[in-house]
Amino acid sequence: MRFKDIVSIGLMIFAPALLLAQITMTAQSDGILIMEDTDSVLFYQISPKSHQGEYERNHYIHPLWNVDGMVLTEDFPADHLHQRGIFWAWHQILIDGKRTGDGWALENFTQEVLGTGWGVNDDGSASLTTQVIWKSDLHTRSGKVIPYLLESSDIVIHPRVDDHRRIDFEIRLEALDGKVGIGGSEDEKGYSGFSVRMKLPEDVRFTGPDGDIEPLITAVHSPGYVDVAGIFDGKYPGGILIGDHPDNPGYPQPWILRSQKSMQNAAYPGREVLTISPGNPLVLRYSLVTYAGDLSEKVIFQFSGD
Repeated sequence: MRFKDIVSIGLMIFAPALLLAQITMTAQSDGILIMEDTDSVLFYQISPKSHQGEYERNHYIHPLWNVDGMVLTEDFPADHLHQRGIFWAWHQILIDGKRTGDGWALENFTQEVLGTGWGVNDDGSASLTTQVIWKSDLHTRSGKVIPYLLESSDIVIHPRVDDHRRIDFEIRLEALDGKVGIGGSEDEKGYSGFSVRMKLPEDVRFTGPDGDIEPLITAVHSPGYVDVAGIFDGKYPGGILIGDHPDNPGYPQPWILRSQKSMQNAAYPGREVLTISPGNPLVLRYSLVTYAGDLSEKVIFQFSGD
């Protein structure tokens, strides 16, 4: 759907909750709270928020709660104030080859949530859909800021099963005004893209299909998923499994992993800029499995076999 077709949607006003659904949503003053029965699942931030007037951001998830009620994510962490919960962003943003902003560091970059939608699916899951435009004060016409990209995202929240829950993300990026280039950091790390800024336990460990993973300064490879686990706050065992969908471009995508003071990141497209042309959107898919205790091999097998 093009920008001109949706500008009239606006921010939808929802009923407090869908009473017959197991998973419900409640509209709050600054975003949307998703719950399952009486348990909080996630909060989607709609209104811009900042830290002492800097690092303004919106359109991300924080808090993300585990099935045991533990908050798993961080916002405005002291070591990287621009990082925020569950988010997807890119360092390099170019329009027709001209550098226009930095969505990762939140420089010359704003997002406006045009509308959201909510639906309950036959399998008991629920879908939160969002439509967001990207803008920059460096991209204007006749003195007016012009949106250059439309992002349509679908977040599917599955009911809790035993001690775990799955959340799926589909992110669709469509250029609106010229060719839009996105890319990661321009150094050898190449980080940017789908990111999880989570609390990191002191005993954090990373595993994938091939066993233990050792984080490096540069990207590592783990085909399909990375499981980040440990004892949270010294007393809550659990973790987050982050999945890279087989239909993604560049699958299996590389990972930037950190054992302290940073995010976990599916680093696509890396340091090289990927161009999104009008009429040819980029679609990215990822999943999270949050869990308390240990994640069973059966769940991991089912997840990695998507």
